[in-house]
Amino acid sequence: MLLTIDCGNTNTVFTLWNGDTVLCTLRTSTAHQRTADAYWVWFSTLIRHHGIEPDVEGVIISSTVPRVVFNLRVFTDRYFNLRPLVVGRPDCLLPIDVRVDAGTQVGPDRLVNTVAGYSQYGGDLIIVDFGTATTFDVADSDGAYIGGVIAPGVNLSLEALHMAAAALPHVDITHPDKVIGTNTVACMQSGIFWGYVGLIKEISGRIMDERARDMKVIGTGGLAPLFQSHAPVFDRFEDNLTMHGLRVIYEHNKEQGNL
Repeated sequence: MLLTIDCGNTNTVFTLWNGDTVLCTLRTSTAHQRTADAYWVWFSTLIRHHGIEPDVEGVIISSTVPRVVFNLRVFTDRYFNLRPLVVGRPDCLLPIDVRVDAGTQVGPDRLVNTVAGYSQYGGDLIIVDFGTATTFDVADSDGAYIGGVIAPGVNLSLEALHMAAAALPHVDITHPDKVIGTNTVACMQSGIFWGYVGLIKEISGRIMDERARDMKVIGTGGLAPLFQSHAPVFDRFEDNLTMHGLRVIYEHNKEQGNL
C-alpha cells in the first residue's frame, strides 16, 4: 500500500492506494498545530470505518504549507516506520524537467499536477486547479513544467468581497439562472460564476496564442465540476489529479532506486 498526502492551504487529503487502485480518500482541515499523534488518531479511526487494515509500505507528501511537513514526517516515522518522500526536496526526483527562472520555487502541488497531467494526457497541457488560489500550469510537449498563472481563488474572492463591502452578504458559489441578477445575492453569484468562466477561457486562450498551438485544458480541484457541468471550459476534468501525480512520482523514485 502507498499513502499519498496532499497538504494545501485549506485542506489536507490522504489517499491510500493498493497498486493503482484507490482504497479510500480522507480529508481534514490543514492545521500546523496538529501533532503526529493527532494525525494517527484521526487516520486510524477513519481507516477502521472503511474496513481497511493499513499495511503501508511507502509515503509521499506534497505540501504548500511548510510548517505541517515536520509533524507529517514524524507521523509516518512513528506509526509506519517509514521515511516519506517530500516533493520539492532535493532527494525527491521528478519525471519531468522544470524550466522556470533561476531561483524560482514552484509550488509542489503545481509540479505534481503537471506530472499527473503529462502521465495521463501527454504534453501541451494547461492544468487549471481550483484551490485557495486558481492556478494555471503549463506543460510543454515533453511534459516539462514551463510556468503558469496564479489568480485569486473563487472562495477567496467571495470572502474578500464580503469583508471589504459591509452591505454585501456572504454567498455560496452556484450556477445562476440568469446573467443579470435581480437581487444582491444573484448579482454576486453571477459575477463570480461568469467572471471565472471568462477568466478560464481568456487566460487559456492567451496561453495558447503565446505558445502558438492548441493545448488540452484539464480541470481539477473542488469547484471544477460546477463550472464544467454548466459552462464547459475544460477538455477533461480529473478529480484525483494530484493524488495520481504523487503516485507517479513515487513510482518514478522507486524505479530510479531512490527508495
